[in-house]
Amino acid sequence: MPRYIRARIPGGTFFLSVALLERRRRLLVEHVDVLRAAFRKVRRRYPFTIDAIVILPDHFHTVWTLPPGDADFSTRMRLIKSTFSRALPATEHLSAVRSARGERGVWQRRFWEHAIRDEDDLRLHLDYTHYNPVKHGHVRQVREWPHSSFHRYVEAGMYPPDWGGTVAAMNDDRE
Repeated sequence: MPRYIRARIPGGTFFLSVALLERRRRLLVEHVDVLRAAFRKVRRRYPFTIDAIVILPDHFHTVWTLPPGDADFSTRMRLIKSTFSRALPATEHLSAVRSARGERGVWQRRFWEHAIRDEDDLRLHLDYTHYNPVKHGHVRQVREWPHSSFHRYVEAGMYPPDWGGTVAAMNDDRE
């Protein structure tokens, strides 16, 4: 069995990506309130700051900052995933392996993490997070996607409301 080595930076800031096992499903936006409740429940027990987040139909990206002295984003993510899964009816197809282990078939087993190195790296990952609904073709403009911290950043004056343009506009800029 592979042994994954995760970044251990107490009080660090991390970009995390998590995906559903069945990428064609839309569980995250269909049950966005359940996912938000899972985040709230975990944050009460294991505090962290959500610097940015975007919830898409089949995956989400988020940037977290952990409290000083704490490097355990893995437990937080495991608890968010399991809390969300337990709150849903068991309608997903289960492989023989998952069934034998008593697992659900909601999430991919792993998630991807990246330790934020500096302010430039943070800005790149904030932009990536917020632009993701346009990248995947869910909306033409970032501001149109409701499940995003982008709106909070606009209110704080950190992004203009029309930031991100459209896929067509981005392609036009490259020509």
